[in-house]
Amino acid sequence: MSSAQLVAHHLPYLRRYARALTGAQASGDAYVAATLEAMIKEPDIVKNDNNPKVALYRLFTAIWNSLPVNDSAEALAPDTPAERRLGHLTPRARQAFLLVSLEGFSEQDAADILGVNREKLRTLVEEAGRELATDIATDVLIIEDETFIALDLEGLVESLGHRVVGIARTHAETLAIAKKHPPGLILADIQLADGSSGLDAVNELLDTFEVPVVFITAYPERFLTGQRPEPAFLIAKPFQPATVSAVVSQALFFERNAARRERRIMA
Repeated sequence: MSSAQLVAHHLPYLRRYARALTGAQASGDAYVAATLEAMIKEPDIVKNDNNPKVALYRLFTAIWNSLPVNDSAEALAPDTPAERRLGHLTPRARQAFLLVSLEGFSEQDAADILGVNREKLRTLVEEAGRELATDIATDVLIIEDETFIALDLEGLVESLGHRVVGIARTHAETLAIAKKHPPGLILADIQLADGSSGLDAVNELLDTFEVPVVFITAYPERFLTGQRPEPAFLIAKPFQPATVSAVVSQALFFERNAARRERRIMA
């Protein structure tokens, strides 16, 4: 079996990880492309490994960490006290947190990917989870037509210190709630109760104000092809609490840093 065949199944999920780590589709996909180029040059890196998925993520990590800016917490240090703590959170801790919480790697596999031992991996995950889950609080709009899933999401985001301003089941409800209570974060299902698209509802909101969005879908691979404009942040159904924490925190982390950079440019 060729190296391409070995990794083809894992590519959508590497894209998901890369986008969550970088905060955008374009930059995340660019790192994935660089990883594939490196694999083409040295196919045995993946082919000779007993776990092709771990080998693929390990290669991605080596490329990501080869750029000094990606390993510099100081480059992201924001201005407010809470954001400053996030800025000083090492990128390696965020990598560890996402590998375990978003990608579902075992501690041993995540440690192998990052080139650390399991004890260090646990320390990194605990550090990231503690900082990311509690330091950025905001108002959240949930767009979800399944009642029990909506209630689960509400409980999860509130446990992270956020406030839910409303739960919308349709396109019209989404616009009405957002107009009355502009959210700082949106969690959106792809398919809504009235048959409309959560993507369309969110895009309409984004025409009037900027807000980070996390999409929820039972078929994330359909939105991780790299073929068209796609969400940067995705949660797969059924979801785990740790996954929600990881993705929500990353989305807010990048939104805060983008706002900080814009303030500096305007100044």
